[in-house]
Amino acid sequence: MEVGSLEAIAALAGRHLPDDGRRQTAIPFLSLIRAGRRGAVNRGVLQPSFCLVIAGCKETHLAQQVIRYGAGDFLVAVIDTPSSGQIVRASRAVPYLAASIALDVAEIAAVALEMAMAPPPAARIKTLPGAFVGRADAELREAVHRLLRLLDAPRDAAFLAPAIRREIAYRLLSGEHGALLYRNAVAGQGEQGVGRAIAWLRTHLDRPLRVEELAQASNMSVSSLHHKFKAVTNMGPLQYQKQLRLQAARQLLLTGDIDAGHAAARVGYESQSQFSREYRRLFGAPPMQDVRSLRAAE
Repeated sequence: MEVGSLEAIAALAGRHLPDDGRRQTAIPFLSLIRAGRRGAVNRGVLQPSFCLVIAGCKETHLAQQVIRYGAGDFLVAVIDTPSSGQIVRASRAVPYLAASIALDVAEIAAVALEMAMAPPPAARIKTLPGAFVGRADAELREAVHRLLRLLDAPRDAAFLAPAIRREIAYRLLSGEHGALLYRNAVAGQGEQGVGRAIAWLRTHLDRPLRVEELAQASNMSVSSLHHKFKAVTNMGPLQYQKQLRLQAARQLLLTGDIDAGHAAARVGYESQSQFSREYRRLFGAPPMQDVRSLRAAE
C-alpha cells in the first residue's frame, strides 16, 4: 500500500485499535478512535487538536453550526469549544477510524514565526471560528502515517514523534486554511482577548458571571467581547459558561462519589432544579439517569 494512503493508515490504526473505543497510545499526544456502528450524540469540550478521519463519517455541532467530515478530512480545534458529535457512517465491515493529535497552540505560533509567515490581511478573515474542517493533502497524510508507524518503535517515538507533530503544524499552516490557523494561534487570541476570556471562565467556573468583569479581564469592551466571543465560539459568554459548568458537573458525577445537588453546587449552581432542567436539556436525561446510562455503556 502507498505510504500516506488512507488504506495504509487504516491498516495501522486498525491493528493498534482492533476493538471499538478510544485509546490513548504510547505517544502522549496521539489517540485513536474506532466505532463499528453509528453512535449516539456525545457532548463534550473540543480541546486544541487535529483529528484526521481515516474511514467513516462524523458530524460535529458547534452551537448552531453543523460540520460534517469524512475519510480524508480533518477537524482542527484551536480553543476549548463546547460541542456535540455523532458518528454518522460506520459498520463492522468498514468501521469509523480517526487519529486525534493534541495540539499546542504555543508550538503552532512558534512554527509560524520560524516560517516567517506573513500575517494575513484581517479583511480576508471576517470571523475566527474556534474549529474548522479541511481536506488532508498527501504530505499531511504521510506525516500522520509516519507518526502511527512509530507506535511499533517506542524507542524512536520519544525522539521523533514531537518532530512529526511540528511537521503537522507546518503542513497545516502551509495549507489552504493556514491563514485561519495563523490568525487563531498567533494573532487571534491575543488581539481579540477571547483566549483570555475563556481562561478566565474556566478558572472562575463556580462564580456568577458579570460580563463587565469578564470584559475587563479580557481587556475588551462589553460589546466587543460579545461580538468577538461569538465569532470564535458560535455562542455568547453566558451560554459558554453554562456548557462548561454542565460538562464539569457531568465529570464530577461520573468520577466521584457525589450526588447531583453537590455537583451542582460545586460548579456554581444555586438552584438544583435549574441545574437538573439545564442538564436534561443539554444531555437528554436527568443527571443521575444520564450517569447510570453512561456507566452501563462503559
